[in-house]
Amino acid sequence: MTPPVLRPRAQSARIAANLALLILFPLAWFAPLMRAQLLPFFRADEISVMSGLVTLWSEDVLLALVVILFALVAPMLKTIGLALIQLGRLPRRLLPAVAMLGKLAMADIFLIALYILIAKGMGVGRLEVAWGLYLFTFCILLSLALSMTERKQ
Repeated sequence: MTPPVLRPRAQSARIAANLALLILFPLAWFAPLMRAQLLPFFRADEISVMSGLVTLWSEDVLLALVVILFALVAPMLKTIGLALIQLGRLPRRLLPAVAMLGKLAMADIFLIALYILIAKGMGVGRLEVAWGLYLFTFCILLSLALSMTERKQ
């Protein structure tokens, strides 16, 4: 039996923050991103990543699959990959590939912001940002920051 590896406090904090994302990401997917009234594609008053995917799935399956890849799969694979690297279960040479997954995950934040601007610019109903958008953005940015600090190690 090998003795446990003692890690510096900063490394332990990064590992804990990364593992917290395994809980925070799914929470952010179900949290309301925005509240909308009279938007044609959403029947619900509050729109989350998951409710948006359900609506998108009924309208355009291919686009829904792309969103699932960028909004759900890429961030989780990146988080799991980084955790495995941090815990010494994967070689550090895979860090660039894990970082690339994080860049793919950032695309969804841009798209959400673009949708909000378009909807507000069209003057179709009322649209307000909800706390889930901030949580989702926080998760993506924390994940990006963790991978950047891990590369410097």
